[in-house]
Amino acid sequence: MGTGTIVFSMSVFVVVLGLVGSDPDPLQDYCVADPKKAPRENFYYNEVPCINPEHVDTSHFATSALSKPGKIGIVFGFNVTLATIFNLPGMNTQGLTMARIDIGPNSLVPPHSHPRASEVAILLKGSLLVGFINTSNHLFTQNLRPGDSFVFPKGMIHFLYNTDSKVQALAVSGLSSQNPGVQMASPAAFATGPGTPDQVSKKLFQINDQDVTTIRTSLGG
Repeated sequence: MGTGTIVFSMSVFVVVLGLVGSDPDPLQDYCVADPKKAPRENFYYNEVPCINPEHVDTSHFATSALSKPGKIGIVFGFNVTLATIFNLPGMNTQGLTMARIDIGPNSLVPPHSHPRASEVAILLKGSLLVGFINTSNHLFTQNLRPGDSFVFPKGMIHFLYNTDSKVQALAVSGLSSQNPGVQMASPAAFATGPGTPDQVSKKLFQINDQDVTTIRTSLGG
C-alpha cells in the first residue's frame, strides 16, 4: 500500500471519528423539543422534533426539576433526578444532560459507566469518595468536600460513595450528551434479562451456585 493511500485512509478515519465522537451540532440557534412527538421510554433516533420557533418562550429554557431531592432507593441508597428534554425542552440538540444526585448516609452510586458521555460532578453538600477505573484497571480516587469537582472520562466505570454515616450528600453532574446512557456493573452481571448463565457467573467471579442466587435475589434479578 502506497504512502498516499495510507495518509488518505488515516485522514478519512480521523474525520469519521470526529463525526461520531459527540452529539451532532445544532443547525439553528436552538431546537426546543416537542415532548408530544418525543419517545419517553427510549431514544430510537438522534433528534427530537422541534416546536415552531415562533412558539418558543423563556419557560422552555428553565426548570425546577433539580430543586427537590428524589426518593432514595432501598438497595444502594441513592437517587438521580435528570433534567431532560421533557422537563427542560430547550436542552434539545445542545449536547448535554444535567443530573441531581442524592446519596444517603453511608450509601453508594455503584460502579457504572456512560457509553456516550463524559461527566463532571460538583459536590454541594456532605462528603464523597469518588473514583473511576481506566482501561488498564488503574483506580483514580478522590475525597470531595462541598465545592469540589471531579471529572469522569467518557465510558469509564466510576462510582460515588457517601462516607458520612449521618449526613445525606448532594451533588450535581453535567454530562456531555443529550442521551449519555448508563450501564450499572452489578445488574449487568447478575440482573440481566434473560439471565447470564450460572456457569458463566460462577467462573467469572469464582463463586458457587448459592452465591449466584443470593446476589441475583438482592439485585432483583
